Amino acid sequence: MNKWVYGFGGGTADGAAEMKNLLGGKGANLAEMSRLGLPVPPGFTVTTELCTFFYGNDRSYPADLPDQVSAAMAAIEKTVGAKFGDAGNPLLVSVRSGARASMPGMMDTVLNLGLNDVTVEGLAKRTGDPRFAYDSYRRFIQMYGDVVLGVEHFQFEEELERLKRGRGLTLDTDLTAEDWQSLVGRYKDVVADTLEAPFPQDPQEQLWGAIGAVFGSWMNQRAITYRRLHDLPAEWGTAVNVQAMVYGNMGDDCATGVAFTRNPSIGENAFYGEFLINAQGEDVVAGIRTPQPLTLAEKAAGNSTLPAMEEIMPALYAELDEIRRKLEAHYRDMQDLEFTVQKGRLYILQTRNGKRTAQAALKIAVDMCREKLIDESEAVARIEPASLDQLLHPTLDPKAKREVIARGLPASPGAAAGHVVLTADEAEAKAQMGETVILVREETSPEDIHGMHAAAGILTTRGGMTSHAAVVARGMGRPCVSGAGEIRIDPTTRSLTVRGVTVKAGDLITLDGATGEVMKGAVPTVQPDLSDDFATLMEWADATRRMEVRANAETPEDAHTAIKFGAEGIGLCRTEHMFFEAERIVAVRRMIVAETVEERREALAELLPMQRRDFVELFRIMHGLPVTIRLLDPPLHEFLPRSAEEMAEVAKAAHADPLRIRHRATQLRESNPMLGHRGCRLGISYPEIYEMQARAVFEAALEVAGADGTTVTPEVMIPLAFAREEIEILRARIVAVAGEVEKETGTKLNYLVGTMIELPRAALRAEDLARSAEFFSFGTNDLTQTTFGISRDDSAAFLPAYQAAGIIEQDPFVTLDPDGVGELVRIACERGRIGRPDIKLGICGEHGGDPASIRFCESVGLDYVSCSPYRVPIARLAAAQAALAKGTEVATTA
Repeated sequence: MNKWVYGFGGGTADGAAEMKNLLGGKGANLAEMSRLGLPVPPGFTVTTELCTFFYGNDRSYPADLPDQVSAAMAAIEKTVGAKFGDAGNPLLVSVRSGARASMPGMMDTVLNLGLNDVTVEGLAKRTGDPRFAYDSYRRFIQMYGDVVLGVEHFQFEEELERLKRGRGLTLDTDLTAEDWQSLVGRYKDVVADTLEAPFPQDPQEQLWGAIGAVFGSWMNQRAITYRRLHDLPAEWGTAVNVQAMVYGNMGDDCATGVAFTRNPSIGENAFYGEFLINAQGEDVVAGIRTPQPLTLAEKAAGNSTLPAMEEIMPALYAELDEIRRKLEAHYRDMQDLEFTVQKGRLYILQTRNGKRTAQAALKIAVDMCREKLIDESEAVARIEPASLDQLLHPTLDPKAKREVIARGLPASPGAAAGHVVLTADEAEAKAQMGETVILVREETSPEDIHGMHAAAGILTTRGGMTSHAAVVARGMGRPCVSGAGEIRIDPTTRSLTVRGVTVKAGDLITLDGATGEVMKGAVPTVQPDLSDDFATLMEWADATRRMEVRANAETPEDAHTAIKFGAEGIGLCRTEHMFFEAERIVAVRRMIVAETVEERREALAELLPMQRRDFVELFRIMHGLPVTIRLLDPPLHEFLPRSAEEMAEVAKAAHADPLRIRHRATQLRESNPMLGHRGCRLGISYPEIYEMQARAVFEAALEVAGADGTTVTPEVMIPLAFAREEIEILRARIVAVAGEVEKETGTKLNYLVGTMIELPRAALRAEDLARSAEFFSFGTNDLTQTTFGISRDDSAAFLPAYQAAGIIEQDPFVTLDPDGVGELVRIACERGRIGRPDIKLGICGEHGGDPASIRFCESVGLDYVSCSPYRVPIARLAAAQAALAKGTEVATTA
C-alpha cells in the first residue's frame, strides 16, 4: 500500500525536513518543527505524489486514500481533544497548499473548514463568543464558496457592504453576532442562487472538496505564470496540508503575525515582522488593516504610533524570539514565520526560508559565514545569480530635485520611474508596447502577478511590509512602496489624489523602494555603489569557479563597465557595431555599395584610422586582458542606404550618380539576409575588408604595447564559417597582414586566429576546423536559429504557445537548449579537442549570461563565458555555482 498521508504534531511526525520533494516545503517544515518540539497545531500532509496521481487519473483519488485521511484526522482529534463534525465540540481545520518551492499566494487555501449550521452553535457555546463563531462561519462560506465552489468573491463582498450600509456602519468590527448570523444566511443564499444547490453542510464533503480545490489550484493561471517566471517544473505538483485551526481573533489576548528572523530588505540580523491583535492570518497579508510592529526597534525606525508586540505581549514575544533563534540555528538560513496567539498561547503555523532582496541575501550569506553557520561555498551557493540584477542598475540621483507627494513603507528597494497604470492588464499591455509603467493599486492580489511582472515598480495604498505586493515585488526585484495610505485612487476618473495633488493615469511618477517615497515626475538615476558584502561574495565566487568570465563589449563605456564588474577580458567585440556612428556610416555604405576593389579600398582607407583608434581604446582599457575581435559580420541590409537622402549622401561621398547607388543597393538586398552574404562569406568575396580590420587590430596592439609595455594578444575571430577552407583562406590573409605590420614596425606580434561556431555543419566538422583555428567561440544566438530553423526576431509570437503546450520548457534564445543546440556544442568541443588538444573554447551568445546555460557550459568544459557587461557578476556567481554543482556530482558518483 502506498503511503499518501504523513501526520505531524504533538512532538512527533512521520516526515522530516529532507522530505521536501514528497511533502512540499510547508509539510516538510511542519514535520520538522514538530520533531523539534515547537508548538505546532497538529495535522497531516497529503503528498505531492498524490497530486501526480490526481492529474494522471482524471482528477480522481486512489482507493486507499480515504482510510489514510480518516486515520490521520483521528490522530488530530486525539491530540486536540475535539472531533471533526461534532455538534458540541467541533474540530475545525485549515486546508492549504505546499509545493516544494515557495509560491506565496499562488494556490488556494481554505480556513475554518468543518463549520456548518450545527457546528457553529457548538463553537459559539465552547468559546462563549457567538460573534467570533459566526464571523468564522461567514469567512468559511466566503472562502469555500470562492475557492471550491467557484462563486465570485465580489458577490460575498457586495452582501457585506449592503449589510453595513443598511446598519449605517463602516467597519467590520462594528458588526454584532446577530449581524454575522444574518450575513451567513445571505452568503448561503448567494451560493444557492448561483449554483442552484445549497452550501454543503457535511464536513467530509467539505474536506474532500477543499483537498480537490487545492490540488486543482496547482494548474490555475496564476500558479502557471509564477512557475514560468521562476522556472519551476509543472511535474513537481503540490502537497496538501490539513491542520487544526487556531484562532488569533477570539479577543484581545489573541493575535496573528508574520516574522522574519532577519530583515528581508537589508539583511540586518534583527528580528523583524508585523502582527495584529484579534485578527486572522489573512488580515495581516491582505492589507485590510494596518499591522503593528513586532519589536520596539521597528516601531522607532518606522515612527509608528501603534504598540509593538514586544511591549504589550512581552512574555509571548520572548517565547517567539527564542523560537526564532532556534529555527535559524537549525535551518542555517533566514526564516519566514507565521504565528498565531490563541488565548495567550503561542503557535507556529509555518516556517520557510524567507524571500529576501538581493542586498539582504548578500549580507545574510556573508554574515552567516562569519557567524560560522555556513561556509564560503554554501554562502556562494545561497545567492540566486539573476537576483544580482537588483544591485547592478541605477538608483535615484541623490542630488536630483524631487517632488515628494506621498510616503509609504519601503517594501522592496530600488527605484523606478514610469507612467501610472491602474490595472494589471493595462500594465502588461502597455509594457508590451515598450512603455515603462508603475502599477498603482489599493492592494495587489495573486491575480495581478502578470501586471506586477510587467511593471517597473509597484505602489499600493494598503498593506504592510509582508503584504502580497511587498513579498512578490522583493522576489521579482521590483521596487515597491506599500501602505501609502494618504493616496486615494479614483477608478472613475482614473487618477490618484494626495495632499491636493492629482496624478492621472499615464502621468509620470517615481518610486524609491528604499525610502518609501513617491515622487511626481521622473527623477534622474545614478549607478549603484556596490557594498562590501558584494565584493566579499564575489571574491569567494572567483576563488571557486573554473571558467573565466569575459564581456561582450565594443565601446569604451562598455569596456569600463565590464572591468568594474570583474570581467577577465572581452569575449566578443562586434566590429560592425562600431560603424553606426554618423562620421563612419557614409564610408561604410560607400564600402558596401562599391563595385570595384579600388572603390572599396578607398572607403576602407577612410575607415582604417577610425578602427585603429577603436581598438587602441579597448586594448588600453583591458590592459593586457584577452580581447576577441570578431571581423565584420553585418547582415548587409543593416547598413544599406534606404531613403533618397541617404542614397544622395553616399553618392556625393563616392562622387557617383545617385541612380547607380540606388541600383547597387537594390542588387545587394537579400530575401533572407541572416543566412545571406554575411560573416566570412563577406571576407571571401571582399578580402580587402578583413585585411583593413586585421591591420587596424595589429597596429593598435603594437601602439598600446609600445606606449606602456602592456602585452597585447588580440584574438581575431572569423565569423559564420562552415568549412575549414574558409578559415584557411582568411587566416592566410590575416597572417599576411600581420607579417606586413611586423615588417613595417620591426616588432613581433602575438595573436590568435579562431572562429565562431554558429552553424550545425561547423559543429559537426569541428575536428577539421580546429586544425586551422586556435580557438572556438560558440555564437549560440545564430547556432540556436540555425538549429531550430526559427528567427529570434519573430519567435516571440509563437514560442509561448510551445511552452504552454509542453513542447519546450524554456525560450531557447534565453536558456540554451541542452538537447539540440547543447548536443552540437558538446560534439564540437569533443571533436575540436581531437583536432587541436589545446584549443580554447568559449561562448559569446546571450546565453553566456544565463545561469542555467552557464551550468551547461561548465558541464562541457568550456574555458570561458562572455556576456553583456551588466551580467558579468551574474556570470561569475553562476560559474562558481556550476563548479560547485559539478564537484558535488563527481563526489556523489565516486
